[in-house]
Order: sequence, then structure tokens, then C-alpha cells
Amino acid sequence: MIEYQRKNHYDADDLVEIIKILRNPESGCPWDRVQTHTSIRMNFLEEAYEAVDALDCDDPVLMCEELGDVLMQVVFHTCIETERDRFEWQDVCDGVCRKLIFRHPNIFGSQPETEGINDWDALKNKEKGRTTLAQDLDSVPKAMPALMRAAKLQKRAQRRLGESPADGQAVQQAAQAAAQATPELAEQAIGRLLFETVRLARAAGIDPEQALEKQNALFAAEAKQMPQPE
Repeated sequence: MIEYQRKNHYDADDLVEIIKILRNPESGCPWDRVQTHTSIRMNFLEEAYEAVDALDCDDPVLMCEELGDVLMQVVFHTCIETERDRFEWQDVCDGVCRKLIFRHPNIFGSQPETEGINDWDALKNKEKGRTTLAQDLDSVPKAMPALMRAAKLQKRAQRRLGESPADGQAVQQAAQAAAQATPELAEQAIGRLLFETVRLARAAGIDPEQALEKQNALFAAEAKQMPQPE
């Protein structure tokens, strides 16, 4: 049993120390000390989604709790890397502070390498050393929800190639092809339909992920009101 100092208020440094205690290979928690990046990968995503739900509910108590859970995930993964002598909590904080300063020359002043660049995406590419479309597309996280990732890929391609035309007819043609597709080609056809629908949404200035989220909520609300079979 470890006697950790009781305080009226804990801070980020306390959180780091508590996770280190839980990760101690000899005296730590049996569950925490055996976790890896891979084993708790989905936990990170779940906590992020729960935090977004709290934001959507505009519930300050729930927001505080869920944002704390997300922060705990950040610290947990950082502690795993500290154990491997690759980086520490201070490096994470230092890195994000430097990034914010670099990407806001209009606030913190231009640096030689950002002189004349005010676009966020251009600054990001400059910082990351991305100079080609392939590098830009490869940097879009594969773990993103598919609709969100499609929109991001299209946006990045647009910056370098120009916008591809989007209209209802393209979606209609994709829908017809999906309806007539053989079982072997059905998945590809449905994927094309969804991709073209994302393009149409972007052309209308609509976030496709949020649009589908709202439709999901509407469907659920309507379904709950429908009479259920005995």
C-alpha cells in the first residue's frame, strides 16, 4: 500500500506521478502496469468520444470529468514512452507550446521560416516538411471515422489540384451503380456512393460527419416513438 500525499487540489504533475505509481512493475496496479499503447488504444478513442458527448450536452460537470479522462490517457501513453526513454511529459508540453507559437505568427510574431505565411495549413505543411500531395494525403490519420477522413482527403487534394466538381447527378449515378452492383462489387460501389456524397456535402459547406450524426439522432428519436410489435 502506497501512501500518496492527500491534497485539497491536485495538478498535472500529480497526475503524472500517480500514473507512474500505477505503472510500477513491482508495486503498481496489476492491470495498469501491463498495458501497452495497443492494448488501450481503443480506450483513448472511447474517452475522446465521451468528451465530445459532454461538450455537445454543454454539461460543465461532465465536461470536467471527461476531459480529465482524456488527459489521463495522454499521460498514460506518455508514461509508457518515458519508461522506454523516448520522451517525457515535459517534452509533450514543450512540443505543443512550440507548435502553437509557430502556427500563430499573427499573434506571436513571424519567425524567419514563417515570414509571409499566414494560412494554417500552409504553416502546418512548412512545419512538417510536407511538400507533395502524397505526403499531405499520407498524413491524414487512418484511424479517423471514414466520412471525416474522406472529407479531409478531399480538402487536401483540393488545395493542390483544385476542387473536383460535385453535384447531385454524380451522387445519383453512384447510387444507381450501387443498387445494380453485383455482390462482389457492392462494397466498392457503396464506398464510391459515400465518397461522392461527402464531396457534395463539402460543396454545400456541410460537414458530412456532423450531418450524419444529426440524422442518426433524428432516426433514433423517431424510432423510439414508433409502436413496437408485441
